[in-house]
Amino acid sequence: MSKKVLITGATGDTGRAAVREALALGLEVRAMVRRHDDRSAALSALGAEVVLGDLQEVNTLRDAMQGVESAYFVYPVAPGLLSATVNFAQAAKETGLKTIINLSQRSADRESSSNSCRDTYISEEVFNWSGVPVVHLRPTYFLEWLLYPWQLPYLQQGILRMPVGKGRHSPIAADDQGRAIAALLKNADGYVGKIVPLSGPVEMDHEQMAAELTEALGRPIVFQDLPVQEYAESIAAMGVPEYIVQHLSGAMVDYQHGHMAGADNNVEQITGRRSMTVGEFARLHADQINGN
Repeated sequence: MSKKVLITGATGDTGRAAVREALALGLEVRAMVRRHDDRSAALSALGAEVVLGDLQEVNTLRDAMQGVESAYFVYPVAPGLLSATVNFAQAAKETGLKTIINLSQRSADRESSSNSCRDTYISEEVFNWSGVPVVHLRPTYFLEWLLYPWQLPYLQQGILRMPVGKGRHSPIAADDQGRAIAALLKNADGYVGKIVPLSGPVEMDHEQMAAELTEALGRPIVFQDLPVQEYAESIAAMGVPEYIVQHLSGAMVDYQHGHMAGADNNVEQITGRRSMTVGEFARLHADQINGN
């Protein structure tokens, strides 16, 4: 009998990838979504059992966890993380869930000026208090950042625009995170109770990132640094939600001070295959990045 797992945020970047990869590993997947739409229909077509649920409604979580052994918890950069965490932990205890895979963030920090970074740290602690076995995944910045609506228009014009100074990180794709999430849902032995960083294979600054994008896309990409405040004001004017603007205003300062630095091979250790590089991601999404 195959193992049944619950994947929340199933229509999001990491959730979709985790559903696909978990099914490929032979797991029985219950995908929790907020509403039925084309995205949830696509998950059903893959073979997932799609259920409606809300991380802010504990009874929907209890229902979604019935008969499930392991569950993936992910929450957007938005208000409400701590109440969602408490609800998830409570439902997990009520239903006898055996393992939680928690998508945290590399910038989780009790002392950060970012509300999201502080709440993410506290969220980890809440799961620890709950007593439910948990694995905390701390990914660095997603490669999907290149495709975000406040970044992509600049990149299409040949500008990698970020207020990061000489800060460094090893960007990671959501698909690679999905492979790691699925593998840990299947078997988290050796990882329970640990904080597991997840990154791409190469640490770099944004000058190096622009150079790799230039080579991959076959056109010049130039890195443009700017003050954090100017960046925050510009993305707010583009309609980015206030909570995200506040988060980035603090997280980018943290980034400049090395909070996202480092590289690891944990994706390869967990899945047997390394994560993709910046160049590989850019070539995979070249039509979108080039504006074709």
